[in-house]
Amino acid sequence: MSTLTAGQIFVNLPVKDIKRTTTFFTALGFEFNPQFSNENTGCMVISEHIFVMLLEEARFKDFTKKDIVDASKGTEAILCLSATSREAVDELVNKAVAAGATTPNEVQDHGFMYGWGFEDLDGHLWELMYMDPSAFE
Repeated sequence: MSTLTAGQIFVNLPVKDIKRTTTFFTALGFEFNPQFSNENTGCMVISEHIFVMLLEEARFKDFTKKDIVDASKGTEAILCLSATSREAVDELVNKAVAAGATTPNEVQDHGFMYGWGFEDLDGHLWELMYMDPSAFE
């Protein structure tokens, strides 16, 4: 077992325009922590312990010597969040589409598990998933 005490996670993503990105995710209902946000960075709150640091590409480069992947052309990661219901999955994806996202994949319905996702304005892939707890009783 790891010796880390991972009480929180901060996912870091490069973005082209922090204002445009902040507007997009605010339209989906996410809030931003102003203490860790500025003209180059947005700290998006997913939950009490999960945050996404949205960093303009120049700021993101402060943390790596590697090239930044153009997420509209290649995939480095898929971010998957759990939802409270099938309806919550559909609601968030539909909000994302209304705010300018695309849906690169069809809904996946496996009975006990339901998922759908979107590609945000910078090409990052977000999946939403609901698993029916009664299927595991």
